[in-house]
Amino acid sequence: MNLVLFHPSEIDQPLSRQDQRARHILDVLRRKPGDTFDAGVVNGPRGKGTLVTVAAGHLTLAFSWGAPPPPPCPITLLIGLPRPQTARDILRETTALGVSSLHFVRTERGEPSYGDSTLWRNGAWEESLRQGAAQAFCTHLPAVTHGRSLAETLATLSTEACRLALDNYEASEALATCNLLGYKSAVLALGAERGWSAAERALLRASGFALVHLGERVLRTETACIAALTLLKARLGWL
Repeated sequence: MNLVLFHPSEIDQPLSRQDQRARHILDVLRRKPGDTFDAGVVNGPRGKGTLVTVAAGHLTLAFSWGAPPPPPCPITLLIGLPRPQTARDILRETTALGVSSLHFVRTERGEPSYGDSTLWRNGAWEESLRQGAAQAFCTHLPAVTHGRSLAETLATLSTEACRLALDNYEASEALATCNLLGYKSAVLALGAERGWSAAERALLRASGFALVHLGERVLRTETACIAALTLLKARLGWL
């Protein structure tokens, strides 16, 4: 945790000793009263936190804020709902890499039960976002949706962004060499573990998506996300 993140409503409140951030400040950073640590407000500024007092049940903190970090990259990821642990990894790592939004969609070849996991039902997915932002020393969290159909989500996307969909079967062009000239933002779609159906490929093409690939090797969903996002950031000038 390179940055200890707080929601705006928490800034003026004591921090419970049971909170993992309190344990991090005391046990990992080994801060004592009067010491400072790097802190941030979710979707707000970064600055310094000061450990004021340590009581039996809580910590008292004070903060001094500076400027917010740079905005996230104008890249949207659209992903077929994966198994919960894979979703956690994607949420964390793509937040660290700086995407602006994530849409986890229902697909024909996806496992329907993945959308009903506790990850999505109890809000645990938000913790993965915070972990990714804290790792990246950033405060921005991407916008996230989950459980909508592919068609419903496509209807909400920007019409100005470059639209690309990874596909191992019918893509004829590599993401590394496709034409992105003139684009400043992108939407990247990745299918579920079993890939896109024929109907979904047709829908993506009809919605302006070009099918691209990452080479001959078949990658895990979380690996493909990181590899593709890194390539896109480099090609759009965001690295």
